[in-house]
Amino acid sequence: MLVDNGVHGDSRVQKAARSASEAGWEVVLLGRAPYGKPETWTIGRAEVRLLPMPDPLATRRHEFRRAWLRAPLAYPPTGIGAHRAHAIRAWQADLKVRRAALTLAARAGGAGRPTPWQWRTLRAQELTAGLLRLWVSGRRRELTRARRGRRLTSPWDRAYTLFWQRVLGVRAWRRLEPGLWDYELAFGPVVDELAPDLIHANDFRMIGVGARAKVRAAAQGRRVALVWDAHEYLPGVQPWRDNARWLPGNVAHEREYVPYADAAMTVSAALAEMLQAEHGLAERPAVVLNAPALGEMATGDGPVPDIRASCGIGPDVPLLVYSGVAAQKRGLAVLVEALPHLPAAHVALVVNKPDSEYVRGLRDRAEALGVAARLHVLPYVAHWQVVPFLSGADVGVIPIHHWPNHEIALITKFFEYSHARLPLVVSDVRTMADTVRSTGQGEVFRAEDVTDFVRAVTTVLGDPERYRAAYDRPGLLESWTWEAQAEVLDGVYRRLVPGQAGPTAATDPPETADDRAGAARPAVGVAT
Repeated sequence: MLVDNGVHGDSRVQKAARSASEAGWEVVLLGRAPYGKPETWTIGRAEVRLLPMPDPLATRRHEFRRAWLRAPLAYPPTGIGAHRAHAIRAWQADLKVRRAALTLAARAGGAGRPTPWQWRTLRAQELTAGLLRLWVSGRRRELTRARRGRRLTSPWDRAYTLFWQRVLGVRAWRRLEPGLWDYELAFGPVVDELAPDLIHANDFRMIGVGARAKVRAAAQGRRVALVWDAHEYLPGVQPWRDNARWLPGNVAHEREYVPYADAAMTVSAALAEMLQAEHGLAERPAVVLNAPALGEMATGDGPVPDIRASCGIGPDVPLLVYSGVAAQKRGLAVLVEALPHLPAAHVALVVNKPDSEYVRGLRDRAEALGVAARLHVLPYVAHWQVVPFLSGADVGVIPIHHWPNHEIALITKFFEYSHARLPLVVSDVRTMADTVRSTGQGEVFRAEDVTDFVRAVTTVLGDPERYRAAYDRPGLLESWTWEAQAEVLDGVYRRLVPGQAGPTAATDPPETADDRAGAARPAVGVAT
């Protein structure tokens, strides 16, 4: 399994690794070490390895050049500015000690008393050092301004992007997004050494690593099956504001290597249809929902914190909860703006970065509206505690804005709220709104519309049991579990690597070095 992050915060990847290992596969999950040092641990029977990944190719060539026209006084981006700044600080530190020594000598008097010339020389050097420090600081500020001002969004950059798209087609990412090679150089040799029977490549960066490994294995006479797991619709991702090349480059990379996949899977039926049309896939990708793993919740250690105690409120206070990433496009502002119109309600934001600039802005807005006492910002809890923790609230809120990827999937928090049996209030993004209307588990409001949000919340709080009753439908919550999704995942694997047994029995003999040396190395790990 390949993923372009540090694994810790990626619940889908963690659950896939655990469930595949429990199904009998020998799983090695490769991720990117966030601090440049290798790490390893296990998730169930799966081995996790985080690999150091230097990324020099992610630095654009223009970042090594001086911006002569925009900042002619700026230092070259070679580190010389920092070197000069520290050298002057060191000089000033030396002068400070010399002044102290002369002061002590003057107090002592006698033959060692400093001469007027020594004092004048020292003052001249201090003045020179101060002026040089101002000059160096100014040149460093110019360098910072030049770096910030160099965005890849000018007409020249757009023409550059269009030119290479026309000349190279799907190979244009080599010019537009060369940093993707950094993933290949870090992960490719490790994949080759592992000699897998199957590669599960998560998302758009890793499909290239997996495809190239598949080609190299075929040249050596080994067959490797490649599964592409698309977590989102890449052409619909919000593009970087300062880089017009990023999205076209990554889209080209994905389009070049998706044809090498033997099977695909994704997070929703709507996205599966879009991916099949986008890439001309022979069959529709399998749907593996981002549903919670109930088995892990049952085996977690330690007491589950109480969300109401964390907010300092009693059991009868209406509590709205949002759980997830705190960002503008997630629509959290509507909860704050609605509080003056919901005088009895409190809001709990269970977010990844409680002290982020965005969250501080929400706090400031709540203060200005006079509702700060009813806004509670809480950190994440352990993944196995999420559902019981959220169950203490009255309403689960998903106020996300209209973006292509928001329209086509049921996100993780939707399933977490559902298993917590919370009535839902969701924005009118397509797939989620359609699901809520069909199941009757909540109300839908117009995204970013505070008045309509207040209406939906008021309706749900007026009769919450009506919405909770939707979860009593036979098979509904059972189909929204990772255990059900794991069967789909394992089915895809076994179709691509046929003839494998089920989970390994405890009495099976251990695998030997001779067994590993065979060309048809078994996919089911035994006592590994």
